[in-house]
Amino acid sequence: MPDGTLPVDEPSGGRQAAAGSILYLDDVHVSFDGFRALNGLSLVIAPGELRTVIGPNGAGKTTMMDVITGKTRPDRGDVLFDGGIDLTRLSENRIANLGIGRKFQKPTVFERLTVLENLELALRAPRGLWATLRFVLTSESADRIAHVLGQIGLSPKARLMAGQLSHGEKQWLEIGMLLVQDQRLLLLDEPVAGLTDAETAATAELILDLARDRSFGPRSLMVVEHDMDFVRSLGAKVTVLHEGRVLAEGGLDRIQADPRVVEVYLGR
Repeated sequence: MPDGTLPVDEPSGGRQAAAGSILYLDDVHVSFDGFRALNGLSLVIAPGELRTVIGPNGAGKTTMMDVITGKTRPDRGDVLFDGGIDLTRLSENRIANLGIGRKFQKPTVFERLTVLENLELALRAPRGLWATLRFVLTSESADRIAHVLGQIGLSPKARLMAGQLSHGEKQWLEIGMLLVQDQRLLLLDEPVAGLTDAETAATAELILDLARDRSFGPRSLMVVEHDMDFVRSLGAKVTVLHEGRVLAEGGLDRIQADPRVVEVYLGR
């Protein structure tokens, strides 16, 4: 086994690791009609960490994100946020309100609204008829939206209808909709699928900028992706999933040199 590439079946340090983590999964199991989608998955992400996750189709990547966001309940195992909040007991809405945001592979934006209106709508604010009618954009919220527009590179297109954006720009807008909500953990599912080379490079710069940005506190990102050139450009720790558990973790060079990873994923 190449030095530095670790087969991880348990989070380093056991349950004590949860105290300093933003996300802690330990021995998580999920089955669907006898199929083990997650089979003892254990994973730890630190506050402010950027992590990339790779693996073949059926490795458990989507189910993992479903468990984290409350869409799927595990059969057993620990899923903890911010050192000790049990996500398995919370609804999807409550989990989102804690500061966990998810961007799906296909961007979901309101195409008949402007870029600015999409961001305003995404702001965390009381919902309901009266709250909506009385909603007033505060100077603090306006500053936050302006900051996010700059981050996602859409300031010049703030008044443009979202439906007029390119596919890549819609991806960036959806990421921006998570950013204005002050999410502390972002789960990004194949953010460069279908993008041009230029858009892919710009997306890598955006994600790296988000990982470095501490304007509103530390932010952790989990990026699930198949594009290995894109994964390399992020320069982050890589987790390889296979058959519902972690096969290996480490730097990309060591991951790519691991014969087990080559056999189950990279060699395909």
